[in-house]
Amino acid sequence: MENIHDFYTKMEEGNIMLSFKGEVTSDLLTSILQIMESKMDTLEEPPVVKKKVYNILVECLQNLYHHLESDDLTTPINEKSALFMIKKQNDEYSIMTGNYMVKDNVEPMKKRLDTINAMDSLQLKTYYKEVLNNGEMSSKGGGGLGMIDIARKSGKKLEYRFDNVDDKLTFFSLNVKVAQNKNKEEKVK
Repeated sequence: MENIHDFYTKMEEGNIMLSFKGEVTSDLLTSILQIMESKMDTLEEPPVVKKKVYNILVECLQNLYHHLESDDLTTPINEKSALFMIKKQNDEYSIMTGNYMVKDNVEPMKKRLDTINAMDSLQLKTYYKEVLNNGEMSSKGGGGLGMIDIARKSGKKLEYRFDNVDDKLTFFSLNVKVAQNKNKEEKVK
């Protein structure tokens, strides 16, 4: 048996508030959001910080839930399995997610993320409205608004990477950083 205390210590040193690996369900999403709301209340975060973290967390979890690969893949890996962690270090939260995706979807996703990361806040707002008004929906039901919204609300560049798993699958990792605003007057977008 591995040393559980070592694992606990590593999570504590990494300031991991919440961690999950497994199949993402709607019931799980509800529970995670309730847990995080309670943890932020315990930390006595200002309402603007709680709202920003909560809204970004909702978007990240919805992306995981709606964009997991389908069961039609023949692979020994459970492609419906996902990972997410939330940590707080100093005045910054990190919301990290990871899930499997078909390799054919990597380039369009990378292009979309690079486009989003190249924009400033005003450009993101305009782009969000364009995509919203465009009315095109993806096969997953969204128009790509989730990542745009995450970037807008976080005010930071989206950190991501793709790791090859096999000839069909890639593991997509996303890290969204949410800084606590020093300006108490700033409102969540």
